[in-house]
This record gives sequence, C-alpha cells and structure tokens, in this order.
Amino acid sequence: MLSEKEKKLIAEILERLTPVAEDIGSDALLRMFVTFPGSKTYFSHLDISPRSAHLLSHGKKIVLAIAEGAKDISQLTVTLAPLQTLHAYQLRIDPGNFKLFSHCMLVTLACHMGDDFTPVAHAAIDKYLSAFAAVLAEKYR
Repeated sequence: MLSEKEKKLIAEILERLTPVAEDIGSDALLRMFVTFPGSKTYFSHLDISPRSAHLLSHGKKIVLAIAEGAKDISQLTVTLAPLQTLHAYQLRIDPGNFKLFSHCMLVTLACHMGDDFTPVAHAAIDKYLSAFAAVLAEKYR
C-alpha cells in the first residue's frame, strides 16, 4: 500500500500540522459542511460557524487522530478501533462522510502547505487518508 518513503513523508507532514491542528481540522470540516451540506446533519446540535469553539475543537481531534494513526500505519485498525465503534454504533455517522472529509482535508492541506504540497506528498497523503477512511468504515459492514 504505502512505501517506506511515503510513510516517512506522511509522518513529516503530519508532524508539521500538529501545532496547527485546530486550524487545519476546522478548515477541512468547514469545507465539508459548505460543499456537502448533508454532512452537517450530525452536527446540528453544535455551533459549526467559522472559528467556533466546537468546530476548532472537533477539527483538532480529527487531525490529532489522523496524526496518531500515521505513527504506525500497519496498526491503523488497532489504533482506530475506539473511533470505529464510536462513529458506527454511538454517533451513527454516514461512512460516506469519511471520504468526503478526506477530500476536503486534501484541499485544506494544499492551501495550507502551498508549494510544499507536491504531487508526491499529495499522492501519499491521499493514499493514507483513503486507508484511514476505509478503516473507520469497517464496523459498518
């Protein structure tokens, strides 16, 4: 799936993003909500306006979970097991939203990283986020 070079690149990128996890995550969430309005259904009880505390908090949680999973991609299923259960059984999030968020995350990274988001970086992060979304959706089967 991912080469060692890609895994290293992903780790480097996510390490850079950890200090700005709130900004990156909230921007990606907001992009998803604006572009795919149906995804807001699960957040109707929260203030999801730009830069709101709820949006910043949840965005940070997502980016930190993505970074945590990248520490050992071979153990992604184990690392994400609690989130799988939470999203599938308690929150009952439509698993299609994971793919939508992944796409919005790629756009956000491209905007944030500029020229550092090379085609190689884009491809590596895309592969990783696809795997991340697929693992989150496993409990739905």
